[in-house]
Parts: sequence; C-alpha cells; structure tokens
Amino acid sequence: MSEIPAELKYTKTHEWVRQEGEGDLTVGITDQAQEMLGDIVYIELPEVGTTVRASVECMVIESVKAASDVYAPVEGEIIEVNTSLTDQPELINQKSYDDGWLFRLRPNNTADLDRLLDAKGYADMIAAEG
Repeated sequence: MSEIPAELKYTKTHEWVRQEGEGDLTVGITDQAQEMLGDIVYIELPEVGTTVRASVECMVIESVKAASDVYAPVEGEIIEVNTSLTDQPELINQKSYDDGWLFRLRPNNTADLDRLLDAKGYADMIAAEG
C-alpha cells in the first residue's frame, strides 16, 4: 500500500498539502499518484506569481506512461516552485513527500483546507477506487 502521512491533507485528484508555519502551503503529488504514473520524465512547473483556483489544473507532469495534470488544492498565489525538478523530475518518484514537492502556495483563505481529505479519508478513497 502507498505511503499516506497522517499530518498531511489530500485532494481527490491525488495531491498532498502540508501547511507551513506562516500559513503557506507546500503541494506535491501523493505516493499513490507517482506509482500510477510510473517513471516521471518531465515536469512543467507553474510560474511564480500565478493565481490559481481550487480544483483547476495548474501544471503538468509527464511520465513514461502518460501526461497528467496537477490541480491546485485551494485558491491562492504560487510563491515558489521546486526548480530541482526541472533537471531531476525523478525526485517525485523517489521522495514524493520530501524533495519531490512541486510548489508552494499562499492560500486566499486557509478555511479552504477544511474541505480537503485527511489521511484516513484519502486511504478510504484509494481503497474504494480499488
């Protein structure tokens, strides 16, 4: 079974969200998502300063199997991207919850986090997808 850290929040589209000390969010794709994609070979990161809307595509990840959209978990502004992934997209496969993070987001409303899944809810969703 995929790793599902209890301290993170999750989306139904397989993104994870970690709330940082200043209220900003770090976003990546889950272990489950990277397993489904296979070896990641290219990543198209969003631009810093871009305003994103919740549940709307904000970047693309390409693997040997397919290209996949990544969706913003909440509305806000992209404040940082993980530029290491440009030369090392495989970090997402190796450490999806650590060095493989995708971008940091300053949310417009932190209350939006309440509608995301907790670890148990995400695990239940994966199990239901079978």
